[in-house]
Amino acid sequence: MSGPSPGTSPYSAAMRAGTEARVVEQLKVYVHPNGATLGRAAADAAAETLRRAVSARGVAHAMFATGNSQLEFIDALVHDTPGVPWSDIVVFHMDEYVGVGPDHQAGFQRWIRERIVNQAKPRDAHYIDGLADPGTECDRYAGLLADHPLDLCCLGIGENGHLAFNDPPVADFADPLDVKVVDLDAACRQQQVNEGHFATVGDVPQEAVTVTIPALLRASSVLAIVPEPRKAEPVRASLLGPVSTACPASFLRTQSQVALHLDSGSASALGWV
Repeated sequence: MSGPSPGTSPYSAAMRAGTEARVVEQLKVYVHPNGATLGRAAADAAAETLRRAVSARGVAHAMFATGNSQLEFIDALVHDTPGVPWSDIVVFHMDEYVGVGPDHQAGFQRWIRERIVNQAKPRDAHYIDGLADPGTECDRYAGLLADHPLDLCCLGIGENGHLAFNDPPVADFADPLDVKVVDLDAACRQQQVNEGHFATVGDVPQEAVTVTIPALLRASSVLAIVPEPRKAEPVRASLLGPVSTACPASFLRTQSQVALHLDSGSASALGWV
């Protein structure tokens, strides 16, 4: 495995003191000393991609993951990164629980609205409506994605290796759909409780609408932002195990447009640090 060439765009912003860079198959991997340096580097890389898109076309389309693992990155991007052209950025999110409305405390629409849209004031934001008929909503959101090809997708890796809500039982690397309704597996639902979003597993909805893996990875640039020791095992499986839907994030290794950002905790099972 070897590191990327110095200055390679759009990830030159990721190279900082104390950061180790490797390439695993086609995937660029950056291991940062801690979550703060990870968030800062990922925010710089995201801003670089967004500025390039706006410079080229006058608009940038960006999709963001939600959840606790994304907080330092989003805080750095929204509050501490100069020159992000928010007034020319259209924001999307990647999943929502079926039956959860826009103001639900655990809803992803609310997460995006409060942490990105209300703070940064982008040109527009498109949300998945958890209260709409799920099949109709999948079609509507797929149409929006077709009309707004993504320049940037910022995603995480779940404790079960999922990308968005593409859990192992429903993940499809060649999914014919761009947006679909899925059943959430037990590990995914437990993660939502562990992160404090729901009191019990029984409170977590059993279904969600999610953007599929091919649609996520169709973005011109993808940042996988994965801090914290609790992600060490799915990171190990993603980088060192087989490419398989048993760990959906393993498919990232086949994608040259993806950069995976880790910290010392999430990289701790790799034997690299």
